[in-house]
Amino acid sequence: MASAAFEEIAETFEFLDDWEDRYRHVIELGRGMDPLDEALKVPATKVEGCASQVWLVPTIDAGRFDFRGDSDAMIVKGLIAILHALYSGEPVDEVPRIDAGGELARLGLNEHLSSQRSNGLRAMVERIRTTAARAG
Repeated sequence: MASAAFEEIAETFEFLDDWEDRYRHVIELGRGMDPLDEALKVPATKVEGCASQVWLVPTIDAGRFDFRGDSDAMIVKGLIAILHALYSGEPVDEVPRIDAGGELARLGLNEHLSSQRSNGLRAMVERIRTTAARAG
């Protein structure tokens, strides 16, 4: 079972019938995130494989995984917010075991994102999983 924050997003997606409304919701989720400090937007935090500029800064506190992220594209920043809801607060050793593909499929994102955005989303998930696996 996904986190309560992710479940809330999934429930909202079920409620929104129109994909234009869903895209607007994703963008709103991104707008709700705090911007990443420019000093953290460095090559080490940049996620390769994304068409947009994407930065992820992971943190582990008391064995729990968290990260901050940012993008120069609003829809991608919303995708970061969705991943944050999926992974934030999880035990670091559980992060690599989360079925991100299955959870994200519940939102129907696979069918509605461009191939470049889908590749970028996979790259973000891989960065999160790899970082957590190294830390765990």
